[in-house]
Amino acid sequence: MKVKQYHYEYSCPRVVIAGLKGGSGKTIITLGIIKAWRDKGLKIVPFKKGPDYIDAGWLAYAADHPCYNLDPFMVGKEKILSSFLEHTTDFDGAIIEGNRGLYDGTDVDGTYSTAELSKIIRSPTILVLDCTKTTRTLAAMVIGCKDFDKEMDIRGVILNQIANSRQESLIRNTFEHYSDLPVLGALPRIREELFLERHMGLTPYHEHVDPKEAINTLGEMAGNYINLDGIWKVAKEAPLLPNADFGLRNTDFKSEIISEPWTPNSELKIGVIKDSAFQFYYPENFTELVRRGATLIEINALKDREIPEIDTLYIGGGFPETHALELSENIHFRTSLRNAIEKGLPVYAECGGLMYLGESLLLEGKTYPMSGIFPIVFCLEKMPQAHGYTIVNVERDNPYFPVGCILRGHEFHYSKVINQDITAQLSKRDDIYFAFKMERGQGIIDKMDAICYKNVLATYTHLHAFGSGEWANGLIRQANFYKEKRLLEKKESYFKIALTV
Repeated sequence: MKVKQYHYEYSCPRVVIAGLKGGSGKTIITLGIIKAWRDKGLKIVPFKKGPDYIDAGWLAYAADHPCYNLDPFMVGKEKILSSFLEHTTDFDGAIIEGNRGLYDGTDVDGTYSTAELSKIIRSPTILVLDCTKTTRTLAAMVIGCKDFDKEMDIRGVILNQIANSRQESLIRNTFEHYSDLPVLGALPRIREELFLERHMGLTPYHEHVDPKEAINTLGEMAGNYINLDGIWKVAKEAPLLPNADFGLRNTDFKSEIISEPWTPNSELKIGVIKDSAFQFYYPENFTELVRRGATLIEINALKDREIPEIDTLYIGGGFPETHALELSENIHFRTSLRNAIEKGLPVYAECGGLMYLGESLLLEGKTYPMSGIFPIVFCLEKMPQAHGYTIVNVERDNPYFPVGCILRGHEFHYSKVINQDITAQLSKRDDIYFAFKMERGQGIIDKMDAICYKNVLATYTHLHAFGSGEWANGLIRQANFYKEKRLLEKKESYFKIALTV
């Protein structure tokens, strides 16, 4: 397959919304700016720095368009630029929400920080400042951020959680006196019930009582308290991206960007369990499956009674723990899934999907039966059991990845395995095994991840298709195998019938 190459200077109005720390209000303010800009008639594409699903879901809802993840650790510098260029060509502007503090990363160089992302896409940056119980110190911290890395293009600040006009006036005057950075907005404290949080951050928009009202409220606040024209001016002053290349991705294992649609010889059907229990998916993962010839079929594990006729099943992460009763009561669907797996249906599951394929969930002393594919019982803890980037080494033959492959992903979960003797149990079986060894991260148990049975692989590690092209290739390969197997079985069945007639 040929990959089109494009070399030219390209620019899109863009701005990174960053903070001095996590929890400074970046998401709330970014959502408000998106809604306010949309109300002005601008077509905005959102991006989220880091391996986030919940904030990205809210950004997508506000923009009425998928939110794409830009993660230097999982994807890499070249593919970030390629992805950004591809996804901004038909939009008036882009807004990128950072994560954690501006310079926070996994090493002393901040290699995978929001600051480094800003420099990769050459985007001006605006800092959101949590003003709770502080005034002049904020200016000192921001001036320090400017001096810390002279290559960073910090263009202004937005004050958040302002208590009263006196505090706002003092902070504004301090910035005017000590810094050339403009204050581009000052927001009062918002009602806590507008955006409630739980164990993994904001409540996902799917489960919010009224997400439309919440976004509208933030849009109104942005219009009242933020200098939207000033931020748009900053975005329009973003420099050109020189020598941009739309063909940066490798055609062997990695994703490829092509200008004309790829028409496959035979259409593959990949089922995706997508409901309020399973909602953590990167849109780029769907894109890569479609590019390889798949049609995606949405499936609801809460309401559907059986698995439709598909060639592979993809179960993403989410919150099976908050839907445990509904999942356990849908016995018809769980039975259908088990039967399909026994017949060879390929299944790829991540995090929440892994939990759903286990034996049961134990929540507040009550047991909820799950699919029962793996003899694992999960419970939910009050503190994260794993949170951060992962590096896995594929050590054993499995349906999806070549042995020796190194994959970069992330894990974030409060669940853990209760039956700690599972390793000893599985050592007595040949049909269930672990395929991944964790070089970084926790995995399922004992630094092992990716539990496999027949054509099923379930893992705590989330992968991004732009950084792990082996993932999409593996799903498509298994879908082809399974489809060919079923076609062969049908032919043999017809032949047997013909012989008996």
